[in-house]
Amino acid sequence: MRANAVFMTFLCSTTRVLRHSHLSQLRPQTFRFARSSLLFQPGRVATRLYSTQQPDSQPPKRKLPLALRENVYTLPNFLTVSRILACPVIGWSILDGQFYLATSLLIYAGLTDLADGWLARRFNMGSVVGTILDPAADKALMTTLTVTLAMKGMLPVPLAVLILGRDVVLSISAFWIRYTSLPPPKTFARYWDFSIPSAEVRPTTISKYNTALQLLLMGTTTVSPLLPWAMEVPLQGLQWIVATTTIWSGLSYLFAKDGYRVISEQKK
Repeated sequence: MRANAVFMTFLCSTTRVLRHSHLSQLRPQTFRFARSSLLFQPGRVATRLYSTQQPDSQPPKRKLPLALRENVYTLPNFLTVSRILACPVIGWSILDGQFYLATSLLIYAGLTDLADGWLARRFNMGSVVGTILDPAADKALMTTLTVTLAMKGMLPVPLAVLILGRDVVLSISAFWIRYTSLPPPKTFARYWDFSIPSAEVRPTTISKYNTALQLLLMGTTTVSPLLPWAMEVPLQGLQWIVATTTIWSGLSYLFAKDGYRVISEQKK
């Protein structure tokens, strides 16, 4: 009887305190007293107040690291993009027989190719996307010249197929490398967002020589109608050299261990 009286007195006192405190705004079923938790000790009564609401059992969400970004709006990149935009005009001028215009645009492409590399090194405006755009511009120009010159009958078709086949294989490899090296999440928008670098292309030595020889062949073939002397024999020798370096450079990419470098640094 005494224990019940002590418990009822404690319960009434606690209820009055809760009624005048901010806890009175809570729902009645939020808190309750556990009578089983009464601890009877001489001169002391204790009770346990606990919540009936279950704690949030969901684990904290894992934060993904922020991808490294860089400035892609640089003068070297604009010059490189201008070379890519000039390719359709070059192709049209060759098919239409306007070799003066085609030669002028080839000279512009060569000068901008030299200028963007010098600006990037001189003023520290290099970027990972620039290492992708620069060879892409060379390949766009090479593809345009190869297709149009072969259609014009100025370039052997087997050599054109060899050059284009190598470029197609390398392009598919570049798309795959971009996907595998892109930091998560891998979305369509982030895949085409070139301000998020993922891999840096590193051309092999033979590939650089092959690109130079291919451009020399295409350029010489383009301007040959404007030259006062015959160029058939020199062009045939250059075509055999280009065929050899094209196969050699393609095999070098298959076995090279440093053809590209994954950008693993994350923004802190």
